[in-house]
Amino acid sequence: MEIALITTFCILFSAVMVAMVHPILVKIAVIKSIVDNPNVRKLNKKPIPVLGGVGVFFGIFMTICMLCFLYDCTPLFIMIMAMLIMLFTGVADDILNLSAKRKFVLQILAVALLMANGYLIDDMHGLFGIHSLPGYVAYPLTLIAGIGIINAINLIDGVDGLSSGYGMVTSAICGIFFTVHNYMAFAMLSWIIVGALFPFFVQNVFGRKFKMFIGDGGSLVLGVVFFGFVINILKADLPVTRSPYAVSFTLSVLAIPVFDTLRVMTSRILCGRSPFSPDKTHLHHLFIKMGFSHAMTTLLIICLNLAIVLLWALTVFVIPVSPTWQFVIILAACLLATMGVWYGVNCMEKHSPATYAKLQAVIRTHRIRREGIFLKVQKLLK
Repeated sequence: MEIALITTFCILFSAVMVAMVHPILVKIAVIKSIVDNPNVRKLNKKPIPVLGGVGVFFGIFMTICMLCFLYDCTPLFIMIMAMLIMLFTGVADDILNLSAKRKFVLQILAVALLMANGYLIDDMHGLFGIHSLPGYVAYPLTLIAGIGIINAINLIDGVDGLSSGYGMVTSAICGIFFTVHNYMAFAMLSWIIVGALFPFFVQNVFGRKFKMFIGDGGSLVLGVVFFGFVINILKADLPVTRSPYAVSFTLSVLAIPVFDTLRVMTSRILCGRSPFSPDKTHLHHLFIKMGFSHAMTTLLIICLNLAIVLLWALTVFVIPVSPTWQFVIILAACLLATMGVWYGVNCMEKHSPATYAKLQAVIRTHRIRREGIFLKVQKLLK
């Protein structure tokens, strides 16, 4: 009962805090021209404020401060420091357009701070027969994983509601894990993020007057938090029979952002371009091109990711397989949901344009439109 009450408090208080400051941040962003201007590679058709991440962090920070009176939040101190570094990096990039090198250095600083405080991938829990990892493997592996996760979450922010929607779902999944295994500080942080993202998600998807993007400030904060969640899940004190499954679990939770980013960056490198060069080759660009709306694209990508998490659960609780085979199955599912979908649709467009055109026509006919419930919610938000 106590856990349920604290969880409810975390979600509601953080949501109220974000809802309070959101309109103010929109006005500040408009007055100071802190906006995301449309261009050939972006999907927005008019300038949109980009200080959403500041509001989300405000809600998270204020809720943690209040929670300190009810619960020991000491384990979250280092996470807050890393989040602050990423918030500064993202907001500075949104306003000043930082170079990739400077952003990369600040990302390394945030990950290094966590690594210095024990956030290390130093145990594979017997997966492929590997247990403890030596320092010369653990440190570079953790650094690469940390920067990779941060950038993957940053790059998924491409259509309305995707970053915040995925963030809520991922935080909820992690919140359930931490609550079940009694890691209460991180469980509360997970639920706080769910609450903080909800009012932003509603305004991002349905809002007009106070519509705002989460920006790099928000997506980089989410990235470093999810990296912290991954490390804590891998370090969780699980039964010996369950700990090898933790690796595949974290892989399934981050499936779409990580593997779509790997596909995009690999493709850019093979084409002789920088892996960080902008283009329209992400999975959400493919769905928009096919005719799906922003809302439907967000729903599809989240459902694809949830399907992989459910597959993980199936291979643990329903049709148990060995940790090694589970890893192979989840890896194959991740590749199929990203590379398989991307190259399959593009192959259809190239080799069977008539079929592709019919598919686009069906999608455009039956896609979710801004009518009915959309218009009702928009009116409520005015």
